[in-house]
Amino acid sequence: MQPAGYRGAVRFLLNVAWLIFGGLVLVLGYLVAGVLCCLLVVTIPFGIAAFRIASFAIWPFGRTVVDARTAGVASVVGNVLWLVVAGLWITIGHLIAGALLCATVIGIPLGLAHFKLMPVSFMPLGKQIVPVNATGW
Repeated sequence: MQPAGYRGAVRFLLNVAWLIFGGLVLVLGYLVAGVLCCLLVVTIPFGIAAFRIASFAIWPFGRTVVDARTAGVASVVGNVLWLVVAGLWITIGHLIAGALLCATVIGIPLGLAHFKLMPVSFMPLGKQIVPVNATGW
């Protein structure tokens, strides 16, 4: 078992590599989408979801996505709308990018980060970003 400091150092290095090799562009894309969604009152929940995804995409190692306990029926309806408009295409993009990165040995951790982003990109409403527990990556 490695000490906790070792895991923290590896997470930090993976997050820096993630930012350099495409994560920053991904974050900027989610931020632009969030701003565009916030222009209309009706799409503000989707804008907030895009900002949440951007906050996860900027530093994905050491955090995970869980269902929010306070999510209700409105988040289900919103997720269906999101799925039809954007969620499916964004998720397919993460799947392709993750598969291509996993094709190289050095890109496997970055590909896994794309796979971690898939559930929250598929249906973002009613999700929370939380730190992983002390025993997990």
